[in-house]
Amino acid sequence: MKNPVIIKSYPNGLSIFLDEELPFSKLLEEIAFKFKESAHFFKDASMVLSFEGRELSDQEERQIVNIITANSQLNIVCIMGKNEDTNKNFVKALQKLSYHQQAMENAGQFYKGTLKDGQLLETENSVIVLGDVYPGASIISNKDIVILGGLYGQAYAGGNGEEGHFVVALEMSPEKLKIGDFKYKTSEKQSKWSIKPKIQPKIAYVQDGRVVIEPITKELLNDLPV
Repeated sequence: MKNPVIIKSYPNGLSIFLDEELPFSKLLEEIAFKFKESAHFFKDASMVLSFEGRELSDQEERQIVNIITANSQLNIVCIMGKNEDTNKNFVKALQKLSYHQQAMENAGQFYKGTLKDGQLLETENSVIVLGDVYPGASIISNKDIVILGGLYGQAYAGGNGEEGHFVVALEMSPEKLKIGDFKYKTSEKQSKWSIKPKIQPKIAYVQDGRVVIEPITKELLNDLPV
């Protein structure tokens, strides 16, 4: 099949057009090939992704992100839904997180891999995790935490005492979450691996003296309180 995967590049993001009939396993192979072939072009740019042409489950989206990061040096900020103006949304997503992205580039670090039960990742800098944080695993940062995967374990950001820190994850389902002196409190106990509806990338931040978790949407990016 000709061009089952088409990558359309914007100044601040990528739209990936996916064939709706190709088996998903073959689609992943095509995505891996495309991004490996173009890795020298994109280098280590920070990008927002948008998928078009095919309905994807949250698990499929995560698999695609993992394939992209495994075959390129791209830093995936988040996944955006299809909106009225793709490029404007890409710009807004990066502009609202630009200060924190610059901080990560200057003083932050990357961790590629999954944190499993009993493992601890602790840093004084902001950190981007290219993988999942499993139940029983912990990640602690004096600054910000971005997880390009699922947060199912524990996360503690803002340990330096400064305001405005956050935690971002493609799938947000933490055992425990703390930002600065504020702990996130869930209204009900959640199963670690329960089947959930379609997942959206989410951000946790402090607002009015408590930790709130919200989907990363266009509306939130217009007035991001971090």
